[in-house]
Amino acid sequence: MAIIGVRIDGRLIHGQVANLWVTKLSITRILVVDDEVAMNTVEKSGLKLATPAGVKLSVLPIEKAAENILAGKYDSQRLLIVAKKPDRLLKLVERGVPIKEVNVGNMSQTNETRSITKSINVVEKDIEDFKQLNARGVHLTAQMVPSDKSEDFMSLLNK
Repeated sequence: MAIIGVRIDGRLIHGQVANLWVTKLSITRILVVDDEVAMNTVEKSGLKLATPAGVKLSVLPIEKAAENILAGKYDSQRLLIVAKKPDRLLKLVERGVPIKEVNVGNMSQTNETRSITKSINVVEKDIEDFKQLNARGVHLTAQMVPSDKSEDFMSLLNK
């Protein structure tokens, strides 16, 4: 399996992901997993522009992403999976994708969210999804950029 990193980031591909994480992890392909984004040509075009030169990009609905990963389609590459919210990753895990660790990066604040850190804001559904991922053995960390200290996300969530 060639999954090098898995990150939740509401912005998907931007400076931190494109420059810092891709470089730190020597990523050769970014896989954005999101049913809505996969159907939005404008959003996909923006993601293509934000992807660093020399790095491949796939923007797929959850089901297709799971199929491709389980079929070994990316086994020869260094894969970074990026999703906006934990439910997308939970669905991958439920379909048998072996995700061991998830880096929770940025989840934007809205009127419905509560703050976990200055950059991670969640609604009740997110909390339940994180708990389910944790219960399935997925280690959850909070780390905005590679130079930041990695923190145990469930400890932050349970404060």
